[in-house]
Amino acid sequence: MRFPTPLLQGRLVRRYKRFLADVELDGALVTAHVPNSGSMIGVDAPGSAVWLSRSDNPKRKLAHTLELVEALDDPDAPCLVGVNTSHPNGLVAAAIAAGTIPELAGYARLRREVKYGRNSRIDILLEDEARPPAYVEVKNVHLRRPAQGDGQAAEFPDCVTARGAKHLVEMAEMVRQGARAVMVYLVQRADCAYFRVAADIDPAYAAGLRLALESGVEAVCWSCRITPQAIELERPLPIRTD
Repeated sequence: MRFPTPLLQGRLVRRYKRFLADVELDGALVTAHVPNSGSMIGVDAPGSAVWLSRSDNPKRKLAHTLELVEALDDPDAPCLVGVNTSHPNGLVAAAIAAGTIPELAGYARLRREVKYGRNSRIDILLEDEARPPAYVEVKNVHLRRPAQGDGQAAEFPDCVTARGAKHLVEMAEMVRQGARAVMVYLVQRADCAYFRVAADIDPAYAAGLRLALESGVEAVCWSCRITPQAIELERPLPIRTD
């Protein structure tokens, strides 16, 4: 995915009310939309370099959107991190269409935002006459805690997610009905060696994922290459459940 227009580099002053950020941009202070409902641990430090997109839509309340943050948790190796949670679904859909994710390749049709379960929508539904459908749920990952364990893990979630736990139950139900169900954890950074659930942050989600995997739900993880010009899937990461 290439950004349609050049991103604007600024410096984060503060993030507040979850969806707002004040950014110093070309000597002025602008308020940007933050498309991320999580805690953004490690990528919300005041003074961090950030990149914003800008919309010319006059109906928008805020013209700027926070897209990238330079994580400073490792001063010797700063890393660009994608924080816009509206991108992963499109990135994964494009990767599936291109055959990049082997576990999800070869389906005849791909549909997005399809109703299923109890008043839910699946991010991606893959269909083919020759095999059962695959229900694909995409989760954005940007958490890395250098002081946690070996410091190499991409972790999800970064806050308690009752909605995420609900999705796991519904995915397991799809498996019981004879379909495939696949969790895709998309890591919008390139400095992690593997993926694990942040069980200390949300033990209920960790327990829910264990049960879902035991029920036949599958899980894959990919990290991304991030630049101010584009975001693209780069490599698969192993998933650790211990």
